[in-house]
Amino acid sequence: MKILHTADWHLGKRLDRFSRLEEQVLVMNEIVHIADEQNVDLVLIAGDLFDNFNPSVEAVELFYKTLKRLSLNGKRPVIAISGNHDSPSLIDAPDPLARECGIILIGHPKATVHPFELEHFKISKSAEGFIELELKSRPFPVRILHTPYANEIRLKEYFGEDKEAALNNVLAEHWKKNADEFCDENGINLLMTHLYINKKGAPILEEPEGEKPIKIGNADLVFSDIIPTQIQYTALGHLHGFQNIGTDEKPVIYSSSPLCYSFSEAGQTKYVSIINGEPNQQVSFEKIALQHGKKLVRKTFDSIENTVKWLNENPNTLVELTLESETFLTANERKRLYQSHSGIVHLIPKIKNQETNGNNLSEINLNQDIQALFKDYFKSKNGGQEANEELINLFNEIVSNNS
Repeated sequence: MKILHTADWHLGKRLDRFSRLEEQVLVMNEIVHIADEQNVDLVLIAGDLFDNFNPSVEAVELFYKTLKRLSLNGKRPVIAISGNHDSPSLIDAPDPLARECGIILIGHPKATVHPFELEHFKISKSAEGFIELELKSRPFPVRILHTPYANEIRLKEYFGEDKEAALNNVLAEHWKKNADEFCDENGINLLMTHLYINKKGAPILEEPEGEKPIKIGNADLVFSDIIPTQIQYTALGHLHGFQNIGTDEKPVIYSSSPLCYSFSEAGQTKYVSIINGEPNQQVSFEKIALQHGKKLVRKTFDSIENTVKWLNENPNTLVELTLESETFLTANERKRLYQSHSGIVHLIPKIKNQETNGNNLSEINLNQDIQALFKDYFKSKNGGQEANEELINLFNEIVSNNS
């Protein structure tokens, strides 16, 4: 059986004032193409389907259209769970209609998906946090333990009041119960969840810049050693870089987001994971790189000319630009930069440090004219940096208007 694992779509995401929807349309098309080209039997989407609880009409439309295409109008099952950016009720709402198209949407932890049957597959068994699928094209079932993200209130509701002490224990018990009851050696056994999971004793994995954090202290840190031994592959969401925190024998995979969504992800290649599995055998997986989406680039320059040259040579990028200079940028310099490139997300002026004699500014000659006094004052407050001509002219204009 071939399975496609993806996560962290964040449909409707913006980067500062820049919409990413056009890029998301292209990368959703690419994921659909990969699913068809690889002839996958099943698609798993491990949370953060949208970027916020109230996604735009355009984001919702893109989501449903993409799922329908992935499902081949009901021939291929698609299972999506909610993440920490999603409203679980919004994810659950269309489930009865979605099931008619072969799409299973799961918003809440320990949800029970009622069994149903379509022409090409059926849910043959179901329990809290568990489903078993039988595909007409395969002689064995696939079992999926599913745990969508739970916020603090839902964690207490579903996993008990003593969240900090009990989360790992309760999850371990819940997963083990389902695995022991349903996951024998006659089917493929998977876990899909949107939680902050790491290997015990491993360095802390950084959450994406600008991402709503899951890990607060150690209360929400789930360790991979509680994953039941029957599970052959764990499909994770939340962290945006592709990584296996399990082993080659028992992969525990963050499949990555489909686009770079913050400058902390600049330079990352994004992937989907294609799993090949059969009962009672080690699974194999292949990461397939996604090609669409603008590159996010952090660049530092020390001259306007070099900056403009690079910007003109790299038009299809979103840029965080740091410009080091001896004096502050003038309005004309800023205008020139923004006119040369439409994708400057952040422009960070940085005044170069200059070595100055600490005694030079310890005494100020109060007998100077007001312009000279302003220059000395500015220099004393800005690490020895000189006021540029534009600032001097502005100061003179203020003085003349008040004299």
